[in-house]
Amino acid sequence: MRASSTSAMNRVAEISTLAAALALLLPAAASGQSTPPPFKEKADKASASTKLRIEVTGGPDGRAIEGASVYVKYERPRTLAKDKKIEMNVKTNREGTARVPDLPRGKVLIQVIAEGWKPFGRWYNLEEEAETIKVRLEKPPRWY
Repeated sequence: MRASSTSAMNRVAEISTLAAALALLLPAAASGQSTPPPFKEKADKASASTKLRIEVTGGPDGRAIEGASVYVKYERPRTLAKDKKIEMNVKTNREGTARVPDLPRGKVLIQVIAEGWKPFGRWYNLEEEAETIKVRLEKPPRWY
């Protein structure tokens, strides 16, 4: 009887060791598959945006141009598909200023079109939390 009780005790010891190992491994495996909390993602997105202010002037005296169309184009990266191309259109106010409140940092194309002025277009790299871009339009050449 003594041999059978020893083998039973060994079996109980093996089962308890196996249970302890599983108890240690299961929480580690579960935490490796969980997604990060949504608060962290929102904080990262908020810090990666720019408040853009565009000042449009023209002519030799540098007067403000009211009602100019300002096009802002950029690409929003996606993981499963092609990058999404985004285009925004804003107009300048009486002071010749246009504002784009929430723009991701990175490469941005800014185009300005106003009646009676040469069109303007240029790529900018936005890196700051708030940026001001000054655009000076020129009169088109006269055709005879």
